[in-house]
Amino acid sequence: MPPTEVVIRLAGELPLWLGRSTRKAKEIGMGDEVASTTYTREDRRRYREKVRLDLDVFGRMLSQSVFDYERPLIGMEIELNLVDEGYQPRMTNAEVLERIADPAFQTEIGQYNIELNVDPRSLPGDAAMELEDDLRRSLNRAETLANETGAHIVTIGILPTVMPEHLHAGSMSTSLRYVALNEAMVTARGEDMFIDIDGISGEHLAMYADSIAPESACTSVQLHLQVAPQEFATYWNGAQALSGLQLAVGANSPYFCGKRLWHETRVELFNQATDTRPIELKNQGVRPRVFFGERWITSVFDLFEENVRYFPALLPETTDEDPVATLEAGNAPRLSELRLHNGTVYRWNRPIYDLADGGPHLRVENRVLPAGPTIIDTMANAAFYYGLLRTIALEDRPIWTRMTFADAERNFLTCAQNGIGARVHWPGFGEVPADELVLRHLLPMADEGLRHWGVSTAVRDRYLGVIEGRCTSGINGATWQIDAVDRLEARGADRATALTSMLEHYVRAMHTNEPVHTWSLP
Repeated sequence: MPPTEVVIRLAGELPLWLGRSTRKAKEIGMGDEVASTTYTREDRRRYREKVRLDLDVFGRMLSQSVFDYERPLIGMEIELNLVDEGYQPRMTNAEVLERIADPAFQTEIGQYNIELNVDPRSLPGDAAMELEDDLRRSLNRAETLANETGAHIVTIGILPTVMPEHLHAGSMSTSLRYVALNEAMVTARGEDMFIDIDGISGEHLAMYADSIAPESACTSVQLHLQVAPQEFATYWNGAQALSGLQLAVGANSPYFCGKRLWHETRVELFNQATDTRPIELKNQGVRPRVFFGERWITSVFDLFEENVRYFPALLPETTDEDPVATLEAGNAPRLSELRLHNGTVYRWNRPIYDLADGGPHLRVENRVLPAGPTIIDTMANAAFYYGLLRTIALEDRPIWTRMTFADAERNFLTCAQNGIGARVHWPGFGEVPADELVLRHLLPMADEGLRHWGVSTAVRDRYLGVIEGRCTSGINGATWQIDAVDRLEARGADRATALTSMLEHYVRAMHTNEPVHTWSLP
């Protein structure tokens, strides 16, 4: 689900992003509303020319070192699901958001989705635990208000009770952006979307959809890191190398449309639900818009240039900005067309160009993790990622100089399929169980990285202790869901009943904010 990002700076270090924007449609950028749902051939020609001009100007900016980077900044967005009293999807996000009346909560692609954008703050010292408390208070308030409309809020990678009848064009939010994006993708595909996933346990899902609505089932957490241009490749390469391990410890999406598929089914579902390629283009090797990448990079420019070179426009809206004149006048151009185009290529680690107070900056947006199960689990996933990435970025011989890109992608897919039980290839270890690698090697590195960020010992112990608990117990969100459904089915429940009952127990445990590896089974 393509978010909107605006950085807001506060006093202190490491503030978080708010994922909302007050920009008008005429200043369109990634995640903003659009002005139309249909485009002419002239629109597309003009947009292509403008995107290429933006890319040229972006290259000039990189060579001139005009980017803001005083200190590393981080951010987070959390996507949420709405259910009714029977734990079925509730298509009332507009009503719920009106009742919540908090700009931190925004609409998402499905009418049963909303998004929480966290308040900006710093993370050094014990501030992370304050953030955890604030997030819980915000969600508890939203839950109370949502209850008044007959809805409940659930943090989970894929809502296990969502079924094909919930996933059609009429179930999508009414935002013009989503309407335009859906029409563009379905038109590019030229036929219904086909979801075809083989589960690791032998179950198989095959279904057609008249829209990109199945993508709404993929609810995630996005983690942001602002970096200097000269360090962007280091951090992006590191995030790519770590993405499989993030999935191994954080998987929370084993069920979709009644089928047990991958431990993190969201990865393959997102790929297929937004795939604009008919089978003939797939056979030709045309790249999908959900894109892991093909190689380690040497500059952030590599990623933007690939996006422009490989992917046709979906939303060809142009602005009146002259980026050359703006730059030569000493100001930072918005590069709205380049940013809009970048927002329709769904890399698992996406480059972000944005402005804050008139100054440009760059961010790595990590889109790997599912939502949930609890806020403490979410904070633990974030702490593991930021700490480990920091340490890897400081290494004299970085991990990506000792690992092939193909191995990084293979780890990513293997961990999406098998979760905490996956085996990965890691330099110096060969093929090793993911949980053992995390426990014995990567957790100490994450601890050291957080120490470099200035995070207190108490915070490091609290959140990395959750990751340790998952690895020693072999339990994360995905395994808990699978074990719960297995137990319920063993007692005679059919799959639909078992999924509903499991979700009821999940929601109850979710509100305790106890880590998922400590939950009891139904």
